[in-house]
Amino acid sequence: MIRRLVVFLILPLVLAAGLAWYFSGRAPRPLRASLVAAAAPGDAAGFARADGPRPMVFPQDHGPHADFRTEWWYYTGNLTGSTGERFGYQLTFFRRALLPPGQRATRPSDWAANQVYMAHFALTDVAGGKHVSFEKLGRGAAGLAGAQAVPYRVWLDNWSVEEVSGGSAASPARLRASAEDISLDVTLRDLKGPVMQGDHGYSRKGSEPGNASYYYSLPRIGTTGTVTVGGKTFDVDGLSWMDHEFSTSALGADQAGWDWFSLQLNDGSELMVFQLRRSDGSMDRFSSGTLIAPDGATRTLGPGDFALQPTVRWRSPRSGATYPAGWVLTVPAADLRLTITPLLADQEMNVSSAYWEGAVKAGGTMAGKPVSGNGYVELTGYAGSMQGQF
Repeated sequence: MIRRLVVFLILPLVLAAGLAWYFSGRAPRPLRASLVAAAAPGDAAGFARADGPRPMVFPQDHGPHADFRTEWWYYTGNLTGSTGERFGYQLTFFRRALLPPGQRATRPSDWAANQVYMAHFALTDVAGGKHVSFEKLGRGAAGLAGAQAVPYRVWLDNWSVEEVSGGSAASPARLRASAEDISLDVTLRDLKGPVMQGDHGYSRKGSEPGNASYYYSLPRIGTTGTVTVGGKTFDVDGLSWMDHEFSTSALGADQAGWDWFSLQLNDGSELMVFQLRRSDGSMDRFSSGTLIAPDGATRTLGPGDFALQPTVRWRSPRSGATYPAGWVLTVPAADLRLTITPLLADQEMNVSSAYWEGAVKAGGTMAGKPVSGNGYVELTGYAGSMQGQF
């Protein structure tokens, strides 16, 4: 859906004020959703808008779309060590344009930037009972951060994903990130090809014109490599999920946050759903999802096609937010019922601001047959409404 909508609210203002390398203050509130916009609606003037379906052309659309204000490349995965260790990971890169295309200045300096980048890296060590998260900020200049389609590469400092051969995100790629005593170095191999979310990649988030994103996923990516935790390195394999989304938009009126789920099931199918929550806790009518069959055929889900019922809650000792910590997810038309459980209750992101992003397992039935799998969940708006951040 709504992969994380990172809203660079403070960083663009800091840069515009001339404090070009000031990253020591409070960073912008990171959010993963396709509802972009860090300020008033008028700030979107001059940027391209998602106003209807458009063809996705690859490999070009794997790269950046600088005419849109906000963009992110999002990777998550569930990995297993050779002796059964369980890990979850997230590595997400966010791009934010400082000025619309017609107003961008060209200055005779390698440090001059019209784009800024932020990245989040997190690792869940199930056996160790620990989830750690990290954040980086950087300008899209002087080689510090950037994105390109051919050869495919997205990076911020020493965190990166880049193609190994073939020139696209669907070709084998290497993903690397490290912080403190945690590191991830894995090779990604797409197993299913791109899936267009929403209406052929046009994903609406509200009734306002342009309140939408262009959004596709690589929902099943074979993953092998290493995870290092506390100086010990584990050989791992498993599955990853990639979302790429770009937009110039904002949360609609009375939308307070969202719950986003991506699941990879053992019958070869995948499921993505996002539930936009209104201030009164009800589901917004622009909530949506996609059920992906083993052969790649897709079924688009509207808000009346699925239900999410929380089964237990968890309260964060840091933010004080109370999050759902277990769910029953049903899709009646597919005769699908899943019980979803976090691998750890505490997978809250301890970055610029609080949100929950973590690895989960799922089990249940589809069409009368048992299914199980793994996935990732993102929960925003529980530590405070997102409306106050736009």
